[in-house]
Amino acid sequence: MIARTPRGFRDILPKEALARERISDTVRACFSDHGYLPVETPLLEDRAALERGGRIKDSAFQLFDTDQTLLMLRPDLTLPVARLVAGRVAAGELPARLRYSAPVVREEPSLRGQPRQFTQLGVELVAEDGTASEAEVVRLLAETLSKLGVPAWRIVFGSPVPVTALLDACSPSPAFSERVRSLVHDSDLVTLDETIAAEKGLAPAAARALSEVCRMGGGTEVIARLDALLASAGVPEASRGTAELAALAEELSDLFEAGRVSFDFSIINSFDYYTGIIFKGYAEGIAASLASGGRYDAVLANLGRPGLVACGFALSLERLQEVLGEPGESGVVTPGVRLAERPLRVAVPKGSLFKDTVRALAAAGLPTAELENPGRRLVVREGDVEYVIVRAQDAPAFVGHGGADCGFCGTDSLVEADLDLLQLVDMGYGACRFVVAEPADRAGEAERNYAWRGTVRVATKYPRITQRYYESLGQQVDIVTLHGNIELGPIVGMTDRIVDITATGTTLAENDLVIVDEVMECSARFFAGPAAYRCDRRIRDLAARLAEVRKGSAS
Repeated sequence: MIARTPRGFRDILPKEALARERISDTVRACFSDHGYLPVETPLLEDRAALERGGRIKDSAFQLFDTDQTLLMLRPDLTLPVARLVAGRVAAGELPARLRYSAPVVREEPSLRGQPRQFTQLGVELVAEDGTASEAEVVRLLAETLSKLGVPAWRIVFGSPVPVTALLDACSPSPAFSERVRSLVHDSDLVTLDETIAAEKGLAPAAARALSEVCRMGGGTEVIARLDALLASAGVPEASRGTAELAALAEELSDLFEAGRVSFDFSIINSFDYYTGIIFKGYAEGIAASLASGGRYDAVLANLGRPGLVACGFALSLERLQEVLGEPGESGVVTPGVRLAERPLRVAVPKGSLFKDTVRALAAAGLPTAELENPGRRLVVREGDVEYVIVRAQDAPAFVGHGGADCGFCGTDSLVEADLDLLQLVDMGYGACRFVVAEPADRAGEAERNYAWRGTVRVATKYPRITQRYYESLGQQVDIVTLHGNIELGPIVGMTDRIVDITATGTTLAENDLVIVDEVMECSARFFAGPAAYRCDRRIRDLAARLAEVRKGSAS
């Protein structure tokens, strides 16, 4: 019998431990040179105390203390350090420059097989001067990445302030505001556009601004364009946040001129957490961010210390290992391959979406002669583009884990994958719909079963879509996941209903099944990985061309 570690946890042997130590020592020295002092917080935290600071995702790692207090293993270190500052650091001790190096434990349901324990190396600066604090923290991150020798690193900024100001000035209802925030947080820019277009109470200028702001990116010139966009929607000057962005850009002008930092307002999340800039650090050869941080004054205010400025960031030791080529669970990267030199890698779905995708790529100006007849090839190289031919259901995984930069698939595949991806363009083809169906001769039986059982039994190939649908109804559902012949579930009495995809309804009719509700409509979408989208201008340009192709085909 082999003695194994729990799922998502692992042992680190001496060779790798020494590599991690070398990286940590470099980071620690850089932080220390700038006056940041070490702090340590407990591995276990009172969940209720942390939740006063900000929203916490559900965690698999919780337990009750002997007094029935709900405790949790810390999912990150920003909230614990903020709690420490709120309760232990007096006003006369500010500014407080604190650093930490410690493991955190986090469950990511969509990333099965990935580590659940990470080591964060980070800093938090709590002071009274906002712009100066933000600039200091960003410069510290830049210096750290340089000293580590991270290849072609870049820091990308966003901010929740423009979207918040737009909604405060223009939103027709609280429900609309909440829906927009949710879609922006999920990076679903396609459904965001659909939601905006469907809202009759929204002024045209406000609709245009809400749609465009999350797609804006570039250098310091973006600030003027953003300010004009907000002004056109009637957002008061004092609320726009552009003056603060301009002041920060001035403080960091040398980094902007060197191409090391840029703006990208697709980085907008945690509206109840961040109150100023949000930023992420990226590098070539890795699909995820190396560092993440921002300004979070609201957290300290929620913890009873209003009026303070808080800003910080955390580096992932595991991702630093990966990008620096040190041995680790993720393997090693191939050094010396620069984004500008390697081809743009696009995940192309085979099957029913293939021909329409090839036509769209050709219409957008990409070379597709070899792609039209790939034979048995899985990778097709044409010029500076590399096409990776995959199943539509697998396209999100290839992009989300760095196997491709961008790709195409149906809405259903994106929902089922539940990965951190930017949905950029609705391509219009591959249209179908998801429905709930049941045997025609058993009408009403599902409702009767629900009345006594308290749950609906449903057969489907799409468990996440099904779960989301029944949660929207406020009903409990027992899902039986099948991989084919879904219709058999209720026919043989195994389930009450099915949730399945249909284009014409022919298969349902031939098996005497009737549609009882619509779940969602589905079509092909162009999407990208966050790191690739924010660091490779080619993807943003391709998205713009594909949007024009879509507009032309719809007219």
